[in-house]
Amino acid sequence: MFTRLLSALGLTALAITAAPAQERPAGKITTVFDRPLPHVPGKSLRGVLVEYGPGAGSPAHTHAKSAFIYATVLEGSVRSSVNGAPEKVYQAGENWAEEPGAFHGVSANASDTKPARILAVFVVDIDDTELTKFVKK
Repeated sequence: MFTRLLSALGLTALAITAAPAQERPAGKITTVFDRPLPHVPGKSLRGVLVEYGPGAGSPAHTHAKSAFIYATVLEGSVRSSVNGAPEKVYQAGENWAEEPGAFHGVSANASDTKPARILAVFVVDIDDTELTKFVKK
């Protein structure tokens, strides 16, 4: 009986951690600053805070075509894959860049028990109002 219970719990944990992005809870996204760049006409610098609860993640997505992004993990650890590169886990203090037009296939909290936070800094056209477009499967 105890062995069956442990097996059932193990399978449940596997199902939770292996859940596809569309089944994971989404992260909270907050624009924390938006400032036109005074010496770069038509461009702005936007900061976006992404907060992932345990096991949370974002569906696959692209960003505004003008956006160059520099993302830093502020807390926890985050799994990421851009443009089909192998998935990598970034720890607090680590960062990556995304070129304009990049495809972000994986963006998720690497932990099922601890929260994670990312600060994504965008250099983007002032007129771009939709920063993220989720890919529908």
